[in-house]
Amino acid sequence: MPTEARIGIGGLAAALADDRDAAFPRLVRALQDGVFAGALRLTGSRADAEEITQEAFVRAYRALGAYPDERVRELRVREWVWTIALNLCRNRARGRSRRPENLAAESPPVPDPAPGPEQRALAADDRERLERHLARLPWATRASLVLRYVADLPYGEIAAALDRPVGTVRSDVHRGLQRLRQSM
Repeated sequence: MPTEARIGIGGLAAALADDRDAAFPRLVRALQDGVFAGALRLTGSRADAEEITQEAFVRAYRALGAYPDERVRELRVREWVWTIALNLCRNRARGRSRRPENLAAESPPVPDPAPGPEQRALAADDRERLERHLARLPWATRASLVLRYVADLPYGEIAAALDRPVGTVRSDVHRGLQRLRQSM
């Protein structure tokens, strides 16, 4: 995540408590790319990731309107938004597992901006392979890996977003990396 976005998060809770409408666009700008990237890795679908990202911010905005100012000031904003996004990803995965897959409706893989067609094909192949292996991991392990390496969150924030102890998150990341290395 860019340094500018990290610096901007610090006083964001207070700004949201003072004027939600003025500060909320700053929240979206600071977190939207990371939430989208994480949702894309967790769902494997660009369309789902876009919907989840949008819905996460809509829900966050609505929730902020219902919270008293003091609660908003105490929010750990990034972890809170990630918790919303992770719940949406989890619900989307549960919903998909309950109905038959429509292979024709899957979105195509996102192309890499590599210089030539051969490099693009190789990179897309590697990414698809990684995404397939990542999708086979248990939910908590997959979410921990995505938040750590795609969203670049520290372990403490991942633990808060997943509502799990930090040691468990560290173990999930370690085991997940081991399983990915073994399967690839």
